[in-house]
Amino acid sequence: MKRIAIVGTGLIGASVGLAARARGVSVAGWDADGGSLAVALERGAVEVAAETLADAVDGAELAVVATPVATLPAQVAATLAASADACTVTDVGSTKRAVVDAAGDRARFIGGHPVCGSEARGPEHASGELFQGATWFLTPVAETDPERYRALHWFVSSLGAVPVAVDARAHDRLVALTSHVPHALANVLANQVGSVRVDGHEPLAGAGGSLRDMTRVAGANPRIWVDIFLENADEVRAALGEHRRRIEELEGALAGADAGYLARWIGEAAGHRRRLLEESYGDPGSLQRLRVHVPDRPGVLSGITQALGAEGINIEDFDLHHMSPERGGTLVILVAGEEPAARAAALLEAQGYSVVVAPALEEG
Repeated sequence: MKRIAIVGTGLIGASVGLAARARGVSVAGWDADGGSLAVALERGAVEVAAETLADAVDGAELAVVATPVATLPAQVAATLAASADACTVTDVGSTKRAVVDAAGDRARFIGGHPVCGSEARGPEHASGELFQGATWFLTPVAETDPERYRALHWFVSSLGAVPVAVDARAHDRLVALTSHVPHALANVLANQVGSVRVDGHEPLAGAGGSLRDMTRVAGANPRIWVDIFLENADEVRAALGEHRRRIEELEGALAGADAGYLARWIGEAAGHRRRLLEESYGDPGSLQRLRVHVPDRPGVLSGITQALGAEGINIEDFDLHHMSPERGGTLVILVAGEEPAARAAALLEAQGYSVVVAPALEEG
């Protein structure tokens, strides 16, 4: 693929442009927001900042529509109308049923959704590495031209992503469960905890890591998430209904002091979490968690990572839970294997840090 067009130069669109240009693809861009397009041009995400949609798609083999979710059906239709028959059109929206159903030329349009991104927005935060290892859903239909699908599949793979074909309706059910409902519940929990006082105490003031972890995505950009919730409302409502049923089961077990149910419930969750971690770590059972108390001062994290690296100890993952400038925080480091974890703990303790080591997964 030699030439593509990016329609919408926000975070995802500009990242597609950067990744494609790094692979020698010529990229033209168009955006109704001239400021966004100017930043994308300055960043090198597009070579040509087209004045019109027709100019952007002229001669393009592929047009990637990366506008907000609510605008996608109309923008995809406009892009299909403005482009030649040789141009395949795709999108990057996080809901698929509405845009796929609305596409007039079902042979030329193939829905898409790269499962990546960040809380940041805009082309100034774009990265050509954003898609490395990310799942990129594609939603071909019966009328899809096989050659176009193969070309799009190749293009997605060339950006470092993993293309996965899925029915548009199944896609929306999947993302409702794995993304949209978690966002909804994070908002519910943050609002529940933040809007009450318990005997004069402010719950947020004494909150620990569990609440922070579970509400990390709460309050995400409403300009994006209002549209996502409304576009996928049916699937989100269905998933919330199933969630409500499971909450009622838990309430019943608590009311009946059903210890057996609770033990099975926790065990089942542990098994599902293990399967989730296997996707990232292969053998999560070998992972050891090091909890390191660190002060709040410059250079601490780099000193720790460099010290472990010098000893050949690989950090599988890490997270920092900050408490306050005075109290510092807890650095959580994941290391594969008991022996490397023990060496890491000894090394850090010799440098004056307090370290607690435990298996990352609790065994039943």
